[in-house]
Amino acid sequence: MPSQIPADSVGLVDPQSAYFDEPLPLRSGRTLPSYTLMYETYGTLNAERSNAILICHALSGHHHAAGFHSESETKPGWWDAAIGPGKPLDTHKYFIVSLNNLGGCHGSTGPTSVDPETGEPYGPDFPIMAVRDWVKSQARLADRLGIEKWHAVVGGSLGGMQALRWSIDFPDRLDRCVIIAAAPKLTAQNIAFNEVARQAITSDPDFHQGYYYKHDTLPRKGLALARMLGHITYLSDDSMREKFGRDLKTGKLNFNYEIDFEVESYLRYQGERFSDSFDANTYLLMTKALDYYDPAADFNDDLSQCLAGSRCKFLVVSFSTDWRFSPKRSKEIVDALVRSQKPVTYLEVDAPQGHDAFLFPIPEYFSILRNFLAQETRHAQ
Repeated sequence: MPSQIPADSVGLVDPQSAYFDEPLPLRSGRTLPSYTLMYETYGTLNAERSNAILICHALSGHHHAAGFHSESETKPGWWDAAIGPGKPLDTHKYFIVSLNNLGGCHGSTGPTSVDPETGEPYGPDFPIMAVRDWVKSQARLADRLGIEKWHAVVGGSLGGMQALRWSIDFPDRLDRCVIIAAAPKLTAQNIAFNEVARQAITSDPDFHQGYYYKHDTLPRKGLALARMLGHITYLSDDSMREKFGRDLKTGKLNFNYEIDFEVESYLRYQGERFSDSFDANTYLLMTKALDYYDPAADFNDDLSQCLAGSRCKFLVVSFSTDWRFSPKRSKEIVDALVRSQKPVTYLEVDAPQGHDAFLFPIPEYFSILRNFLAQETRHAQ
């Protein structure tokens, strides 16, 4: 932790867990007999229980969105830039809830958890999750916390898809929906990227068909390759050029197959670090949830019809250099909302960071987020 906690930090936070013994029917047709959700909260729930905001995480995210877990921790939660006193998600005003989704590997029930039927880790036998399954479990967590309606549901990337799903499945349980750097469904190219990542993992000799726990090993190389591929798609060409260019690691070419360029060193570092902290089966599961996401499929592929029952206000944000989920995909959501006559605000931010821009404190982006959350509620008809 920094020697002095910043004034706009939520400070030290303790993760919490909620156990549910009520079975959860899943889109796949399977059922989770019981499960645990790991979450954190920041700020104070008001007496009316009307100031709660749900944060939905992206593919590799988790419940630790802000603050620090210990005095020795040097890096705060993944969205610390946005959450805290005086920040867009102001903890002087709002009660923030951030959770680790089912299938995750940071405390919520997932592949590393023990299957009560076998006494062994679920591993690859853990059911594949759909976004609607996560939203259903999140609604149960809201019930547990006594929150009948969210002031807002907010998410970036895969988190934005969850926020959109909330507006469809629980239209009376949120006043605002914030969809950042997301899409109404994946393109064939995005599905292809996910498949290459999965193949990198499953082709690792240490994968053992997903039962690597039993072999006391991890498919580190495969997971590192998957992360390297993903990381490339999260950045823009401009950001990579500005950060690395063609800089050489040692100042000269080695004429071998070791690291020559700084960008190679960076990607290997990111991959190796990720492979030590994330579960491979969870990565497979999360990418499949992305692939399967297509809420309009239940409405004859008509997204405007899909959104017809939504009753909240919407904020949709995209970033100019995001080619993984381009502004064009956000505009598809906006156009469907307009056709459905829903109140929507849209902003395309000129930002060089690519898809990862949603994590950065870009003034124009944070300003519209702050103002949108502070607006009075006006329900869609």
